[in-house]
Amino acid sequence: MRAVIFDLDGTLIDAAPDITSKLNEVLAADGHAPLSLPEVHTMIGDGAKVLLARAFAARGSAVESRHLDHFMRIYAENPVVNTVIYDGILPTLEALAAQGRQLGICTNKPMHATREVLNALGLTRFFGAVAGGDSTPYRKPDPRHLAAVLSELDVTDAIMVGDHANDMKAAAGLGLPAIFCAWGYGEGQGDARAETPADLPEIIARLG
Repeated sequence: MRAVIFDLDGTLIDAAPDITSKLNEVLAADGHAPLSLPEVHTMIGDGAKVLLARAFAARGSAVESRHLDHFMRIYAENPVVNTVIYDGILPTLEALAAQGRQLGICTNKPMHATREVLNALGLTRFFGAVAGGDSTPYRKPDPRHLAAVLSELDVTDAIMVGDHANDMKAAAGLGLPAIFCAWGYGEGQGDARAETPADLPEIIARLG
């Protein structure tokens, strides 16, 4: 059976409410109006640095290193206030683990925050390898970011599951199949499309 590698935000968990509140706190410190949740949805997926740059650009301003430092500090202090696991994800992970599949995470979210979130939500136990956005010199869509997770799992074949074009491109760069998750924040075209988390076990089984 192929290993299964998941994106995190927008795929396994809905972290946008907490990301939005912390982002707006950083914007407010410079006198900027808050962003709405739908606005922030469109900004998530390329890591914290790009997120901050997009947020400040939306307010006609330029991001500075102090803004990123501020965001990273307050987000790391308490990343799970309103963050939740999507309905249907836990049964899917339980089913895949029961099959003996190796599972990993490849996310552009910084590693410290990723670990904090996984621990707080009780998800760490499922994953044999986790690569954050600062774990390697590369980030999705660079396939070398995904390759680092495969290397840690000691596998060469896997299925990528994510809600963003970056996930689909990273998988394509390694010649691996990818499942696009329609419930997340981004857009993308994979080898298959899951409308809900409950669709994943059957699609994964079909892809091998």
